[in-house]
Amino acid sequence: MPSQSAALVFQVPTPGISRRALNGFAERLASEVAGGRSFTCLLTKDRELRRLNREFRKQDHATDVLSFPAGAGSGTLGDIAISYQRAKSQAGEYGHPVQREIEILMLHGLLHLLGMDHEADRGRMARAESKWRAALGLPCGLIARASGSL
Repeated sequence: MPSQSAALVFQVPTPGISRRALNGFAERLASEVAGGRSFTCLLTKDRELRRLNREFRKQDHATDVLSFPAGAGSGTLGDIAISYQRAKSQAGEYGHPVQREIEILMLHGLLHLLGMDHEADRGRMARAESKWRAALGLPCGLIARASGSL
């Protein structure tokens, strides 16, 4: 049996999501984007993202995705947390299924786990996100939305 390099944890009901397809997408990210390195992705509520954001980033508000890189030698890239509620809302705003929005958020979070930071890397993460969105057939990503270059 092949080893799993991406693990999804569903902490909330996720109507509109094919868990099997999303697991397959996560495995594809681990294989193609992360070079076979593992990560875990938690799908949870706004309240949990707010708590994590407050605890680890000192920002007292909910957000759509957070990344927590693992320490060196841990054998994993780290963890991603995604708000299902935010993903559902953003999917409606951008006119695509909630599953597609979660895939966009997962890619963005994974790029952070790989050490990229769109706030400080002079466009490196934006270029990587654009490249991988095209390869994975994903619509406009978070960085392009934030910069207004839809």
